[in-house]
Amino acid sequence: MAPEKTILITGGAGFIGSHVVRLFVNKYPEYRIINVDKLTYAGNLENLRDIEDKPNYLFVKGDIVDQAFIHDILGRYAITGVIHLAAESHVDRSIASPMEFIHTNITGTVNLLNAARHHWKGTSGEKLFYHISTDEVYGSLGEQGYFTEQTAYDPRSPYSASKASSDHLVRAYFHTFGLPVVISNCSNNYGPYQFPEKLIPLFIHNIVNNKPLPVYGKGENVRDWLYVGDHAAAIDILFHHGEKGETYNIGGNNEWKNIDLIKKLCSVMDGKLGRKPGTSARLITSVKDRAGHDLRYAIDSSKIRKELGWKPSVDFDKGLEMTAGWYLSNKEWMEKVTSGDYLKYYEEQYVKR
Repeated sequence: MAPEKTILITGGAGFIGSHVVRLFVNKYPEYRIINVDKLTYAGNLENLRDIEDKPNYLFVKGDIVDQAFIHDILGRYAITGVIHLAAESHVDRSIASPMEFIHTNITGTVNLLNAARHHWKGTSGEKLFYHISTDEVYGSLGEQGYFTEQTAYDPRSPYSASKASSDHLVRAYFHTFGLPVVISNCSNNYGPYQFPEKLIPLFIHNIVNNKPLPVYGKGENVRDWLYVGDHAAAIDILFHHGEKGETYNIGGNNEWKNIDLIKKLCSVMDGKLGRKPGTSARLITSVKDRAGHDLRYAIDSSKIRKELGWKPSVDFDKGLEMTAGWYLSNKEWMEKVTSGDYLKYYEEQYVKR
């Protein structure tokens, strides 16, 4: 019996992608889920061990920059929907090596758009190209205000510029070619399986190992934090019910200054490690601020809340406790993903400044 839908999820072995793959594989046994991932440093099949033998799941290793590969995948598996998460996503790495971000985030997205346009041309039935993006495309906010779907783009880093470019291209294919698309822009995600170059898992790792916690400048930069499971749930809703051609902001309504978040995490970790209160906070170390460091991001997610009924279900206290507990209970996973050049890279880039 043919599957009801065959969905290609790009970057499905990464942090957010693995949560989306797991959700769709378990929730929709009548769908076939094809996970394509290049398996770079941030992509890890360990993230999906619990569903790798499911009959409606298939992993295919490959690079979205490879045009022939992408055309073959969409044709061979008769893909009816694309959820596009594959991306280079770390700002610091984009500053050090912009071209990798241009290739993956722009060229890779265009390859997918062209393949979808080619294979879906003249077909009937529901098709959708769902592009997941970031709030960083909007630039930087002052102390007041929020990013809405109408906020003008003002990217400040090679990463955010590459994502802004891909967003514009997705919209262009909708308007020019009639390709059915949906775009979402989300705030900072946190939770299990996040590669420890990002703030929360990096600092959990460093606290456990009594290493410095490098804070840019005074730690005054503000971010809106969203639990990754809530983001996956929003992606599910938008894939099935989002209006074609529309953009939706997904945020946690949960703003924190970096320094306050770090101190809160230190307190949580002291409790879980049985350390005296204040022990982990002594590891906080100020380092030179990042080039083009945006002051504040804050998402207005009223559109998806009002139109589609989504809202975050995990409050930050609970989410941070669960996240810290997961990393402490999965030390083998952490050791595997930090066993390469990653720690050396971080110590050279930040700790020794």
